[in-house]
Amino acid sequence: MIFPDKRKRMVQIRRNHIDHRKEQQRHRRRKITVSILVVSLLLAGGIYARADLKVLEGIDYLKSLKKNTISPEERAAKKGATDADNAKEKQERKDNKTAKGTKDREKVKEEKNSSITVAFTGDVLLSDYVVNNYKEKGLDGVVTKDVRKSLKGYDILTINNEFPYSTRGVKAADKQYTFRADPSYAKTITKKIGVDVATLANNHVLDYGKDALTDTFTALEDAKIPYTGAGESREEAKGLVTVKKNGKTFGFLAASRVIPLASWDIRNSQPGVFTCYDPSDLIEEIKKDKEKVDYLFVSVHWGQEHVTTLRDYETPMAHKILDAGADAVIGAHPHVLQKMEFYNGKPVFYSLGNFIFNRDIDQTVVAVASIDKKQDKISWKLLPAKAHKATTTVADPEEGRKILQYMDDLSDNVSVDTKGNITEKQ
Repeated sequence: MIFPDKRKRMVQIRRNHIDHRKEQQRHRRRKITVSILVVSLLLAGGIYARADLKVLEGIDYLKSLKKNTISPEERAAKKGATDADNAKEKQERKDNKTAKGTKDREKVKEEKNSSITVAFTGDVLLSDYVVNNYKEKGLDGVVTKDVRKSLKGYDILTINNEFPYSTRGVKAADKQYTFRADPSYAKTITKKIGVDVATLANNHVLDYGKDALTDTFTALEDAKIPYTGAGESREEAKGLVTVKKNGKTFGFLAASRVIPLASWDIRNSQPGVFTCYDPSDLIEEIKKDKEKVDYLFVSVHWGQEHVTTLRDYETPMAHKILDAGADAVIGAHPHVLQKMEFYNGKPVFYSLGNFIFNRDIDQTVVAVASIDKKQDKISWKLLPAKAHKATTTVADPEEGRKILQYMDDLSDNVSVDTKGNITEKQ
């Protein structure tokens, strides 16, 4: 009997036996190993591809640099072209700015040329107080800078020159007040504050006789200030003064209803004053001269001093003057402000008071006509002023408001607003 080899069999069995747990562990390890290997390969491939892309991008960048690289000559030419473009653009901006500035200036000029301003002040006397101020302070002692700016801004400025320019003559006898001033002041004061026309029809131009009046004519002529209302002859005394501005002709006449002696009347003695006790001559002149001008203004010396009430003859005379063809009547002599009125749409200023005179002037106004050339229309405005220690200045806002309100209260058919504009009440 043959017995099997047990030990051999055991070995064989041992060899044929499978340990499933260990086998599973080995399987897992292989899978992990394979996974790691695959991931490693993928990562390695990605890094390579990214590096390759970077290389490609670098190559493209180098190519672009090479493509965009220009020579110094080309760079200079390109810079020159750029500079030229910049210069052209800058010049265009400058031209546009200049054109705009020119257009704005032309607009302002056109607006200014479309209207003309004619201003009238009250009585002017270069008294000792005024002259002393001038000697000490110059023009600032006569009228302040704000006043001069306003006066010189008007196209035409007219004053009642209530004194003779002379150092000659004999003081009028039996006359309470007599005035005169050195002829040199016609140029250094009157002209320099902006006066364009002087009216001489008043009760003081012959205070120092005919020689002094003759000197007055000479002084004003030397200062290139035309005058009306007095003259060497009757024709000269009632002669029309004309001023041309911006294509329009303005006429000025003056006559006095107040003289101390009949010998002052140009019809009685020459040189002398054009008077209007009988207004027939004045009315005749207005009708004749109206045809020579576009606008006609008539100054009349009349009324009673230092009162606001009118003399009986004033309103009828004013209406006759306007009916004859005048565009406005400007009164003087009372030395205080008096009422205004509109008659058939035209204004009468019965008295504008004193403008430059002795020491203090509590209230006065400058009457300003603005002529609209396009509409052929006149509008009127008041500039309130005052004087302190013989220096005339524009009234401050509160004082100005009171002066304008005062004029409004005095005047029956005229309204004055807070800016000085005057209109006819309807």
